[in-house]
Amino acid sequence: MRRKEKEITDHTEITDILMSNTICRIALSDDTAPYIVPMNYGYRDNSLYLHSSRQGKKIDIIRKNNRVCFEITDSVEIAESDRACKFGTRYRSVIGFGEIFHIEGQKDKSAALQIIMEQHTGTREWNFDAGMVEKIAVLEIRISSITGKKSGL
Repeated sequence: MRRKEKEITDHTEITDILMSNTICRIALSDDTAPYIVPMNYGYRDNSLYLHSSRQGKKIDIIRKNNRVCFEITDSVEIAESDRACKFGTRYRSVIGFGEIFHIEGQKDKSAALQIIMEQHTGTREWNFDAGMVEKIAVLEIRISSITGKKSGL
């Protein structure tokens, strides 16, 4: 990281960012161009859990190349000034890398969906319709590296 004074080195703060947000952006790469998509997620045990349609560009790219980059930002606030070049943004963010995998099986998919729902609602016990669980893709990003950054906070 170029600006070391902005780096978040405390793993507890990085975990707080991962646990207190609900939208991540995942970046994928195919043969021709990068592709980025915002997704709902849940975090647990060094993995991000996501749900998706079973079809589409994202799924096609993952089948060819399961390496991903992801980004999560929180605490975003514009720092205004009376001079244009003095405006800024206060924020915390993480950028991570890993591999994304399809989760298979009703039990494992439901467990991952539980993690997503708990992150979004704070409630632990949800029941999922077996037919709906069968119809969706549930994905896991196993995080291999992550860095954090904050500015103005």
